[in-house]
Amino acid sequence: MISVQALRVEFGARVLFNDLSFSVQPRERIAFAGHNGAGKSTLMKCVAGIIRPSAGQIHAPKGTRIGYLPQEGIHVRGRTLWQETESAFGETMALSEKIDRLSAELTKLDPRSSPYGDLLEEIGELELLLDSTDPARMKPRIESVLKGLGFQTKDFTRDCSEFSGGWQMRIAMAKLFLQEPEVLLLDEPTNHLDIGTQIWVEQYLINYPGAILLISHDRALLDTLCTRTIAFAHGRAEEYAGNFSYFERESVLRKEIQLKQYEAQQREINEIQRFIDRFRASANKATLVQSRIKMLAKIERIPQPERDDAVMNFKFPPPPNSGHMVAKLEGVSKSYGPLNIFSGFDFEINKGEKFAIVGPNGAGKSTFCRLITAQEEPDAGAHAFGHKVATSFFSQNHADELDPEMTVLETVEAAASRDAAPHARNLLGCFLFRGDDVFKKVGVLSGGERSRVALVCMLLRPANFLILDEPTNHLDMQSQDVLQRALIDYPGSVMIVSHNRNFLDPLVTKTIEFQPGRQPILYAGNITYYLEKSAEDEAARKGEPKLSSLAAQTQTPNSGSSRQSIPGVNRKEQRRIEAEQREIRSKVLKPLEVEFEALETKIAELEGAQATLTQQLSSEEVSNNPGKLREVTNAVDKLAKALETSYSRWGALSEEIERLRKKLGIES
Repeated sequence: MISVQALRVEFGARVLFNDLSFSVQPRERIAFAGHNGAGKSTLMKCVAGIIRPSAGQIHAPKGTRIGYLPQEGIHVRGRTLWQETESAFGETMALSEKIDRLSAELTKLDPRSSPYGDLLEEIGELELLLDSTDPARMKPRIESVLKGLGFQTKDFTRDCSEFSGGWQMRIAMAKLFLQEPEVLLLDEPTNHLDIGTQIWVEQYLINYPGAILLISHDRALLDTLCTRTIAFAHGRAEEYAGNFSYFERESVLRKEIQLKQYEAQQREINEIQRFIDRFRASANKATLVQSRIKMLAKIERIPQPERDDAVMNFKFPPPPNSGHMVAKLEGVSKSYGPLNIFSGFDFEINKGEKFAIVGPNGAGKSTFCRLITAQEEPDAGAHAFGHKVATSFFSQNHADELDPEMTVLETVEAAASRDAAPHARNLLGCFLFRGDDVFKKVGVLSGGERSRVALVCMLLRPANFLILDEPTNHLDMQSQDVLQRALIDYPGSVMIVSHNRNFLDPLVTKTIEFQPGRQPILYAGNITYYLEKSAEDEAARKGEPKLSSLAAQTQTPNSGSSRQSIPGVNRKEQRRIEAEQREIRSKVLKPLEVEFEALETKIAELEGAQATLTQQLSSEEVSNNPGKLREVTNAVDKLAKALETSYSRWGALSEEIERLRKKLGIES
């Protein structure tokens, strides 16, 4: 599908990668791995046609559509959310408009004339083309994708300019998903997503019909989705035939093998060189010396393995000792105008506890963080800190409070305690500020770089209660590992707002979930436990006894002991109308409703089978066996096609049932 040949990209004297060649096959999922600045995003922009490489070529078959989602920088205004996402079906809409225009012209022509026949034939060809795009699926598909990405029905008519940067990225993602290009390029697609939306995106990408090239710092997503990895380091790019975890294991093995080969060759070279040096002046050994010199010249030198970037273990400054109770909320209520966030909410965090805070945007996570740190007062109820509690709060907004005239190093040293100040530069290296980067003015840094500076400042302050709001958004894998290890060893209390499952799972012991319109729910376990338990709770809620959907659908507003008359219609005519309605209900509506219920059951079964096969794809037993991997992948493809057909039929049935109910005066 796409062929990359001998690609080279350089900026001045710096070579990002050289002689890079690989191909992308249909439905392949390829991960780009490496630390920030190694060249991942640059390669993606080359494939997207945004950046021209210094050398080499990128080939794709004519008509191949490539969709690209950047990390940031997308801002749409002047159109509603629905209009913007509907534009993904631009070709379909253009066909429909052309058919309408030609149909209007047709009415002005003589049916017996030659132009009439020609125009009729053209309209027929266009309608065949339109049928192949299935315009009836447009509305249900747009609704499905928008709701999957966290938008609500009331958002559909809002202007795109009303949405924040993170939601703007979701709009762009929705358009790409609806366009379904043959190749999808995604640069950190889950950065601004909550866990629920992230899981939906993960499932959508697993079933995506095209190829995917992915940059992400989310191990769970990379391991679940990708079957190939291209790793960037030290100006080179290497391919690995497996997911991210496979790459991590295999890269260590490759380096060990390369080191052993290099050391063996160096011993051989040194031995030959010693022979040459020893007998160079000996006339009777001249032939042997010349032979060794030629042998030495012919040896193809194995390059010395490059050292990995140094990784240090950061430790927090010793926190001051606190009492057992760290912070408490009692009967707290908080509202913003008509929007109620909490009502009579109780919460307590104790010494050494580590909480994850999860939930969709706007559910109250940030409000809760401000309340628990006493940065904001509740409308009702009480807040209390424990004995000698010292808080340290990291939020994305703190990056905007840094002095733009100070250098990175000056900013961090000014924030550090006396004991931690000597470690400031090493810690900056852990968080991607290396060499002369520490002497840059804060004012010239990107938003992500400023966030990392604010995070380092926060980590160097002694505190016994840490609150971190999305701390991993701008960190590469290595920096995430440094922070994770430090937090695991940290003896104080921690609350983390994050969607990064791999980062949170080994770290937190409790999870609190926020959902709009309901009280927060506490789960006594990590993220994996929370996801399993919340799924069980949701299944239990759906399984509660209730009026069957068919019975509910067939009850009319007028059902009851007394019959209401239809205004302006005599008794005989009324009986005829009622008989006609009963016939439509029994012969037309009921079969559709029965099929609808059976289809919903089938979709649930297909989705369950899909989830099971998806888990198998990420298992070592399957990923390390090409035969099994191909077998499971084919099964996933078949399920995806069956689901697509079922979703299409579900949408058509839904519209037909709704139309008949309106005709019969039955409430939905």
